[in-house]
Amino acid sequence: MSAIVIVGMQWGDEGKGKVCHFLSNWTDWVVRYQGGNNAGHTVVFDGKKYVLHLIPSGILYPDKKCIIGNGVVIDPVALVEETKFLRDREIEVAGRLFISSNSHLIFPYHQYKEGFREEVKTRIGTTRKGIGPAYEDKYGRVGIRMADYLEDDTFVELLDRNLREKKSFIERYKKPEELKEIILAKREEILPEIKEYVRETSLMLDKELAAGKNIIFEGAQGAMLDCDFGTYPFVTSSNPVSGGACPGSGVAPVCIDKVIGVTKAYTTRVGLGPFPTEIEGDLAHTLREKGGEYGATTGRPRRLGWLDIVQLKLAVRINGARKLALTKIDVLDDVKEIKICTGYSHNGQAVEDFPFSRKVLKEVKPVYETLEGWMAPTGGITDFDKLPENTRKFIRRIEELTSSKIVLVSMGKSKDDTIYIEKEGF
Repeated sequence: MSAIVIVGMQWGDEGKGKVCHFLSNWTDWVVRYQGGNNAGHTVVFDGKKYVLHLIPSGILYPDKKCIIGNGVVIDPVALVEETKFLRDREIEVAGRLFISSNSHLIFPYHQYKEGFREEVKTRIGTTRKGIGPAYEDKYGRVGIRMADYLEDDTFVELLDRNLREKKSFIERYKKPEELKEIILAKREEILPEIKEYVRETSLMLDKELAAGKNIIFEGAQGAMLDCDFGTYPFVTSSNPVSGGACPGSGVAPVCIDKVIGVTKAYTTRVGLGPFPTEIEGDLAHTLREKGGEYGATTGRPRRLGWLDIVQLKLAVRINGARKLALTKIDVLDDVKEIKICTGYSHNGQAVEDFPFSRKVLKEVKPVYETLEGWMAPTGGITDFDKLPENTRKFIRRIEELTSSKIVLVSMGKSKDDTIYIEKEGF
């Protein structure tokens, strides 16, 4: 038995979907443990591109089973759309996808609330999918869970309560009575599509682990969007870090064998918030176009920066990720000089650890180390020793600076463009 958490080391979009899909060759189950359809995993499989927002990428393998855990907030409309997307492409979902009965649901009033905040109040740069307000209801103990959604009387009672309590806000967009009818009508369409997937998935996982099965726990977004340890307030509303896998899926910490952190060879982020190593101008544009750096969910362009070791060391520490997957090194193939941020400077003083002060983080300046680029194509190489010498030097330098081992190197979106240096777990 092996249980591995795959977690993003930056602000999301690190290539976790591809890494998870690649490692799914050796697993039995893939479990998504937090977030919602605000995240997106892009995978190229059999020459076709798949963008998945809720369902783990392991679903593309016909012999794998997948779980959407209790830590995920689910838009039932989006869920049905995604299962249909897969079925239309002859990917069987029935009997292979299971959804926690404890997972909380997203309704239109959650989307109204998030949109209102982005337009009128504090702008964070959210996807406006209703994720944050759904988590607020969950922790405010007024959320509606999947088990409630399946029960007619329970659901109507809880929906009436929420519509009554949120009436003054909902009326900005729609009459509560009208919204209730819309939600109930949509539920009638959705229930036959999803009820067969709903299970007590924590119990299922306990039995599978006891039976010696291999399991991957897949996080959404990245460590720097973690509500506790990310660049607050420009964060998501859950815990993408590896520690979130346990409460988000219902397994005990002792069940987790190891964590594989996924980081790009440079740094990206979407939206607002301080970004000390950001690159601007022609180079940023070139790298963005080569890497396809646009959000899978929002379509917004990524902000690009040099690899930030200060930030990466924080992510390694809080996730326990002593094994790393390094992605998209091919995007740097034509860059003559590659910078690595090895530290920060603030008011003339060295800053070795990532600061949580909003003020300091806005004011720090990166301290760079410059390496020679390799100026050669890396795509298609499947043997580490055949990588250009300067590519290997770059990789080994990251290992030295982070005290972590890079076990997988990825170029591009296809799982075939991958070098598995050190097989871990399966």
